[in-house]
Amino acid sequence: MKLLLVEDDKDLAQGLTHALQKESFVVSNAATGGAAKEQFISFQPDLVVLDLGLPDIDGIDVLKYLRNKHDVTPVLILTARDALDDKVRALDIGADDYLAKPFEMPELLARLRAMSRRLGTASSSEMIIGQVTLDTAAHRVLVGETEVSLPRKEYMTLKALMESAGRVKTKDMLESNLYSWGEEIGSNTIEVHVSNLRKKLPEGFIKTIRGVGYIISQDKG
Repeated sequence: MKLLLVEDDKDLAQGLTHALQKESFVVSNAATGGAAKEQFISFQPDLVVLDLGLPDIDGIDVLKYLRNKHDVTPVLILTARDALDDKVRALDIGADDYLAKPFEMPELLARLRAMSRRLGTASSSEMIIGQVTLDTAAHRVLVGETEVSLPRKEYMTLKALMESAGRVKTKDMLESNLYSWGEEIGSNTIEVHVSNLRKKLPEGFIKTIRGVGYIISQDKG
């Protein structure tokens, strides 16, 4: 899942990026409101973490820009402002959540997991399809009662497919979920991830739609 982090504090942005990548987000950074506006178009994030205190324009104006375009991408406001008026204003304009600095990283990650679940098929931290369970909070995958060890990219591939169960994901769509903009990607990278996953999952769990992409059926046994 792609996340746009709009934060002008370089050290904080680096720390957040590292933590978010460990949580299997593909992260793009913007240090200004202007850069954030550009990346809404070029990066097309699934989630946004937006600081209000930006050096060029107020984060509230960035949020207004997004909502005025009728874009419903979930936005979590992250700011040092703790006044109730600021919180109410941001939520009224269209923010989905609000977290004041300083904050604890586990709380931020939990809030983002909750927002990301609302985008997919799961109503809790667990996605269960047939014999396969993917726990986004614990980063665990079970086949039946057996835990399956997956490298990060394979985990992210499976997560993207299970979140879109019943819908075809093209190779390009999977690449955009797994890799940051400008990151070099091999021509058969997705095919390799899917091939490795198939060796660890029940037979037929991931189906190929020839010439289109891959799909996991919602009721796959």
